[in-house]
Amino acid sequence: MNWYADYNCLFLLSCFLLSCSIVFCQLSADQNLTMITLSKLLINTKSPWDATKEPNPCLWIDVKCSPDKTQVTHLFLTGIGLESSDFLPVICKIGSLQWLDLSNNRLSSIPDEFIDVCGQINELQTLSFSHNYLVGPLPTFHGFEGLKTLDMSCNSLGGNIGSQLDGLRSLKSLNLSDNNFNGHVPINLGMSMMLEELQLSKNSFQGSIPSEIVSYKNLHRIDLSENQLSGSIPEVLANLTNLTVLVLSSNKLSGEIPTSLSNIQTLQYFAANENNFYGGVPSGLTRFLMHLELWHNRLAGLIPPDFLSRPNVQFLDLSHNMLEGPIPANVSQNLVILRLGSNRMNGSIPVSFEALANLTHLELENNSLTGAIPPQLSSCKSLVVLNLAQNNLIGALPEELAGLGSLDVMQLQLNKLSGKIPEQLPGGLSTLDISWNSLTGSIPFSITGLKNLKFLYLQGNDLNGSIPDGLPYLVELHLGQNQLRGMIPLMPLSLQTVLNLSSNLFEGPVPSDLSQLNGLRVLDLSNNKFSGEIPVSYTQMATLTELILSNNHLSGLIPEFPPRVSIEVTGNIGLADSYEKLARKKGRHNGVIIVVGVGAFLLVSIIFFLFLLLGDPTRDRTRTASVER
Repeated sequence: MNWYADYNCLFLLSCFLLSCSIVFCQLSADQNLTMITLSKLLINTKSPWDATKEPNPCLWIDVKCSPDKTQVTHLFLTGIGLESSDFLPVICKIGSLQWLDLSNNRLSSIPDEFIDVCGQINELQTLSFSHNYLVGPLPTFHGFEGLKTLDMSCNSLGGNIGSQLDGLRSLKSLNLSDNNFNGHVPINLGMSMMLEELQLSKNSFQGSIPSEIVSYKNLHRIDLSENQLSGSIPEVLANLTNLTVLVLSSNKLSGEIPTSLSNIQTLQYFAANENNFYGGVPSGLTRFLMHLELWHNRLAGLIPPDFLSRPNVQFLDLSHNMLEGPIPANVSQNLVILRLGSNRMNGSIPVSFEALANLTHLELENNSLTGAIPPQLSSCKSLVVLNLAQNNLIGALPEELAGLGSLDVMQLQLNKLSGKIPEQLPGGLSTLDISWNSLTGSIPFSITGLKNLKFLYLQGNDLNGSIPDGLPYLVELHLGQNQLRGMIPLMPLSLQTVLNLSSNLFEGPVPSDLSQLNGLRVLDLSNNKFSGEIPVSYTQMATLTELILSNNHLSGLIPEFPPRVSIEVTGNIGLADSYEKLARKKGRHNGVIIVVGVGAFLLVSIIFFLFLLLGDPTRDRTRTASVER
């Protein structure tokens, strides 16, 4: 019995020790020591590692180990406030490391020892120093046999890129965007020629797009935007048969858009906005594309009739060009965003747009469109932005648009719209701009029910009546150049930028309660019939920078405003900026009254004297007749 009990105890002890080895002692001694050393080096950062609380590094936050928990494979040291690079060579002692993410820190340099030692880790596949403070040239990467992804974006690295990357044998993704690199676009991007993603945006690369880039036949993403590239788009890019994303925006590229791009069946996203491209829009360009951005170029001519009709097209922006002619009526029902603003388009808005149930943005501003706003647009239930401003649209604002429950921004300013503002408006609006039209009638009380409304622009119309009481939480309000009158109601305290009531028919004292608008920067009450003094309380408005009171009937002393406030009071003859000037004005005013009074008295006296002097003509004739008898 004793032997049997001893055996059970030995068995239980063995199980306990085995479980301890499984839970606590799975990493090799070297890796365990390296991880503990790292945790001590990072003690002054935001690193959550603490070996005293958790002795097993595989259970630490932002550490990932192999399935059998014998090796560290992933380290995510992101956003923990790293400044010194001294710890980097220690990391390279972890020979099983596959993923190292050091992004969003304050590292300013990479030690040569890190490149030399970590370059020998054949398992390392992903390395990121993104969003740090790195300066100087791009390091030359020796070794790194298995590195597939290298991200050095969002630093201050600079200089030319020559052969620093040429030794990378497995590189598939390279991101050097948002740095200070210059010279030509690099063409030595790894010995294997297996590159799939090339991101070089937001640098200072010059020269043309190198045709040698097509040697990397697996490329499916190229982003060269926001550089200083010139020349045309190489026709040979059409040979990249796996290309899905091509971004060339914000450069100095010119020439015509190559028709050959329409042959890349995989190309879904093409952006070349903010360049100097000219010529027409290739008719087949949208054959496979989902997303096209060509805004801010010099493209001219007609939009091809089938350009908007491809079922794959979802996002299309051709704004700020010189395109002309009518908007094609044949439009894909899958279209989500359509931007054709700031061109030379004419004709009417196609009624066929009523079928665009997925459309969220319709922006046709600053063209020469004519006709009425189609009530059928009310069928576009997904619309968030409707911008038809600065055209030649006529007629009334359709009441049917009130049914657009998702509409956030409606801009119809600078047209020739007439009639009254509809009693009902889209309930979710945050911006309503129907200024500079020929709208008449009063401001509908229903505006007070638009709880999301922040920006309201009604100036430059023929609106009359009074301002509705109970306006929503507005940030900016423009009611100038109308025929409004009556009492000015309490304004929402949320007003922060502009309150413009100029060029109306308001009269009486300047409303002192406007001084409660502590967030207001500009207050314009000019060209009305306000009288009395400027409220002293206006001087206490904390954010006011501009007060415009010109051309009213104000009088009295101008209060002393802080230096930050620019005040316009011309056209108010009774105002003065000092007591002396005010007294002189009053003296002149009284003098004028006396002079006018004396003048009137003298005039009456002269008339009376003449009357006495000349006598009554009838009486003289009577006297003459009696004498003759």
